[in-house]
Amino acid sequence: MSAEPASHATLDDILQQHHSAQQEVVNVDEPHTQLVLFALGSSQFAFHGSHVQEILADTPVHFIPGCPPSLEGVINVRGDIESVIRLQQLLQLPANPAPVASSSAIVLATGGGLRSGLRVDRIVDVVDVPNSNLQPPPANVADHLRPLVLGVLQWQGQPVTVLDVERLLGDYAQTLGA
Repeated sequence: MSAEPASHATLDDILQQHHSAQQEVVNVDEPHTQLVLFALGSSQFAFHGSHVQEILADTPVHFIPGCPPSLEGVINVRGDIESVIRLQQLLQLPANPAPVASSSAIVLATGGGLRSGLRVDRIVDVVDVPNSNLQPPPANVADHLRPLVLGVLQWQGQPVTVLDVERLLGDYAQTLGA
């Protein structure tokens, strides 16, 4: 008759408890939001993917005299003429000293009754993010940006400001009297 050492019984109990605890884990499908992440200068921003129709690279923009400085010009998207807004200027961010880079893109978006291209410096990624990762806007958001910011998230160690396309384009259309 050999008795089990106390340490083996304790280890067996711990393993059984661990195994039982793993079986009780419930996988909950958390709602996700698709975001289009992009860079303007050294800052990162995002739009809800539901407002983005497509991302255009290397699209020639045609200048139109007499337009406001925030309007870069127009583009031809499969026969449709779309405006291109300089998002960096619209958000009152410091201007890039260099001309439009080859890595820049135009995000074709709809919101506020307007469809327009929005010039960004670079597309970072298109991701599905759990809604719990979106945090409310911080208190230190610039006053002119506060109505446009839906929230903030951390993506690969960088803060990303999520912008409200509905409000952004709606306000732009009202400012122009459209």
